Amino acid sequence: MGRAVRARPAIYDEPQGVVPAVLMPFNAKLEVNEKAYRKHLTDVGGVEGISAIAINGHAAEVASLTIEEQFRAIAVTKEVLEERVPTVVAVYTNSSLEAARIARKAQDEGANGLLVFPPEVMVLGGNMRPEVIQEHYKHITGASSLPIIHYQFPVASNLAIPLPTLLELCSRFPSIRAIKDNCGDGNLHERQIRELRALDRPVRTLTTHSSWLLGSLALGCDGLLSGAGSVIANLQVALLRAVEAGDLNAARAINEKIYPTVRAFYDHPLLDMHNRMKEALVILGRWEEANVRPPLVKPTAAEIEKIRRCVEQAGLTPETLYKKVA
Repeated sequence: MGRAVRARPAIYDEPQGVVPAVLMPFNAKLEVNEKAYRKHLTDVGGVEGISAIAINGHAAEVASLTIEEQFRAIAVTKEVLEERVPTVVAVYTNSSLEAARIARKAQDEGANGLLVFPPEVMVLGGNMRPEVIQEHYKHITGASSLPIIHYQFPVASNLAIPLPTLLELCSRFPSIRAIKDNCGDGNLHERQIRELRALDRPVRTLTTHSSWLLGSLALGCDGLLSGAGSVIANLQVALLRAVEAGDLNAARAINEKIYPTVRAFYDHPLLDMHNRMKEALVILGRWEEANVRPPLVKPTAAEIEKIRRCVEQAGLTPETLYKKVA
């Protein structure tokens, strides 16, 4: 039996700001390392200026987590963060019935919002069948009243929802308050920002274009949701504040610090991005080990050395990690 439902902060009804997506640590036996996870939540949750934390997403290697491990992660996250930092729970599954179960569990455990991934069955032409994503959302919103951030995948993935379908989806389901945009197309990105904002009930855009973050934010995003926040949330906060203040010189200076981490985390193949973030946290003394579950594999020694060089170029140190940028 779950805990009583907690009241969620009204301020999270409109997702915005910097939302780090946390990693999931595993021990040498590839079991969830709950002690390390609690420490990671404390580290990232303590960054001044973040607006929420996202869990059980790509950064947490959710594809390899059992449903029981996902549920445990929700409970642990709420125990650690309480209501000091809102918790956004990812809903990642091909089953709409299971998606409803995850959404309900998240609400029962006191989560503050949901991050909904399109089911991967849509890769085989789901863009031609808008009723598929509508059916998925019907089950989720029938099980939970939590505000939703919809994950807009890259166009090249065949999981991206066409803009007309996205606008209709947001109009039909008022729980959708924002999108996490990873469309990968600058023109489409700007159009989505504008047209979502122009809806009768405006929908916000959180970018996850972490490899070109300054340019993306400058187009008018309301914030960002990124796995890189598990390492550089403080730099992301500083960059967003500079952009919002219209201080291009300050934004460029902060972007100079962020850019080496782009090379460390987001070079090809992209499937290794979160593995690399784990290695960076080991290099910076925050994690004792960086283990990933198969089929993902540990970066090579040469790549780990590259990550070390990039971390140094970014000026990241154990003393400055997660601290407010001066």
